[in-house]
This record gives sequence, structure tokens and C-alpha cells, in this order.
Amino acid sequence: MKKENRIVMTLDAGGTNLVFSAICDNEEIVTPIRLRSEVNDLDVCLQTLLQGFKQVKEALKEEPVAISFAFPGPADYEAGIIGDLPNFPCFRGGVALGPFLQEHFGIPVFINNDGSLFAYGEALAGVLPDINRKLKDAGSCKQYHNLLGITLGTGFGAGVVINGELLIGDNGTGGDVWCCRNKKYPDYIVEESVSIRAVKRVYAEKSGDMAALTPKDIFDIAEGIRPGNHQAAIAAFEELGEIAGDTIASAITLVDGLIVIGGGLSGASKYILPALMRELSGTTGMMNGNRFARLQMKPFNLEDPDELQEFLKGLVKQVQIPGTNRWVDYDPYKRIGVAISKQGASRSIALGAYQYALAKLNL
Repeated sequence: MKKENRIVMTLDAGGTNLVFSAICDNEEIVTPIRLRSEVNDLDVCLQTLLQGFKQVKEALKEEPVAISFAFPGPADYEAGIIGDLPNFPCFRGGVALGPFLQEHFGIPVFINNDGSLFAYGEALAGVLPDINRKLKDAGSCKQYHNLLGITLGTGFGAGVVINGELLIGDNGTGGDVWCCRNKKYPDYIVEESVSIRAVKRVYAEKSGDMAALTPKDIFDIAEGIRPGNHQAAIAAFEELGEIAGDTIASAITLVDGLIVIGGGLSGASKYILPALMRELSGTTGMMNGNRFARLQMKPFNLEDPDELQEFLKGLVKQVQIPGTNRWVDYDPYKRIGVAISKQGASRSIALGAYQYALAKLNL
């Protein structure tokens, strides 16, 4: 693969810290610069953003070609305008953040949401090429081109990549799943059951423990290394997996590709994935009594070695071209896989931001 020499400055924007960096050829090339977020004073926030990118630029030996990063929505990402953010009150009313940074640095600025950039990073430099490489090594003719990326953390994020193209949508909301209907509580959004706050709420409901516990505390209780209600802790993660699985099943019916999961809560995947996979493997039916699999393709847990091997093996056979002596490979086994991000959400988002900037510059 040809080496990519262009440099893109990036930002990991959180409500507590802003982490600035730069990437070249899919590798971070500066020591990240961490500055405290200012969420209530717009002028201070904007000056902090300028300071961070200026420090990164000063550390570079060559000029960057763009700035690209994830920032919370709602937003008009194409225009670079950030809307009414719940965790950045100073942006309420709309702030032209992209044009502001472009005015100061004189280079293109690209902003997107973290779920979309996570999916893009995994599609171009993460799970998708890794699985395709394993399929090829296993002698399979099957290759994947589509991916649904899911982030489990403060909220329920997602992004979709189709044939190497990031789905943006006409209103900048392509791939959003957080607002889908909640399986257990139909009057509420699914994110109420698929988020950090959901894990904490369900554990408290099932255990009666009203202490201010973090998901890590609840995971440690599930693991038996912290005192607490063991079964309630496991159930909190299982409920998240079940309800996330219901929404993912609907989304992947349209996407028909691999599923990759990242974010802080993915560290509890040993409790989340089994419930999620049961949901994907569930059944539906018709009014005449016929029952059949909910998905047209069989889902595999790619974190399970046995399932991974069956997924890679497939049902490869050869079919003769009529009227000739030539044969072609054929794999009729419809299947998708669910994997946990190996490089982590933060790196995937950064790589997604980098690749997204290059793709836009190449247009």
C-alpha cells in the first residue's frame, strides 16, 4: 500500500478534556496535548480550541492539510455548525465552529459525530480489513464491504459504512440509532436502556443499592472482586445487551454487513454479547403461524473461537459455468459477524477522522 504523507490535525472532544493530536499514514505523530474543556464560556472554549491546535501545529515538521475531528451533536456537520449541546451549554443557539477554525488556520475543517467516525475507522483500518484478511487466509471467497459500528458508553452511538463510503444522510443523521424505540419501554428512546445511566439504573433497581456506583464498579461486582449483588450486576449488562440487540437487529437488516462494538461499556462484553447475540438469533413470524429467523443471515459471535472458525470456513464450493470447462467459487452461506473493536474506540475515531478528511480532500 502506498505511503500517505499528508498530515491531519485531530481532536478528541469531551466534556472534561480536549485532546489534540495529528495523524499521518494512520499513525499518531505528535505527543497528544490535553487541555481542560470549558463548556460554559464560549470565548474561553474557542480560545482553548485555537491554543490546542496551535500547539500541535508547532510540533509538526510539515504543514497539515486539514483539521478533522468528532464533536457532539446535534449539528450540521457538513456546514461545520454545532447546535444545542446538552454537555456544552456555551454552544446553544448554534456556533459555526468549522468555519471559525478554517478562518484561523487556513485549511479545510471536517467535523462529524463520534459514532460515524468510529465506524469509518473500523471499516478502513480496523475490524473490516482484519476479518477480510482472515477470510482470505482461510481460503474463503467471501469478502465484506459494509459495516455497522456501535459505541456503548455515555450514549448509544452508531455509524454505517457502505462500500467504503460513510453514510452521512441528507440531514447529517445517517446511522443514528440512539432515538430508536426501546423494546422494553416503547414510550422511550432505546438509549435509556443502552448507556452508562442505564447500567447504573438497572443495577440499583434489581439490587436495591442506591450507592453512586460506576459501570466499572458494577462490572467488578459481576466479576466477584467487589462486594455487591452479583446477579443484579450481571442482569444490568444483560438487559443492555438484549435491548441493544433488538435495535441492532433492525439496523443490520438494512446494512447487511459486519457489526463492530466499541466504547467504554464494551469492556463488559462477556456479559453483554451473549444477550445481544440471543436477540440477533431470535425468531419472528407470520399470522398463519409460520416462524423463521429474524435475520436473513446467521449472526456469529466473532469473539468466540469456535464461532469464528465456522464463520471463516463458510460453505465454499465450486459451480461450473454452463457450456464451459471453467468453475467459479461460490459460498451460499449468508452470515454476518459481531466483533469487539481491537484498537479501541478512541483510536478508531481518530483514524476515521483522518481517513474522512483525506476522502473529502480527494473529491
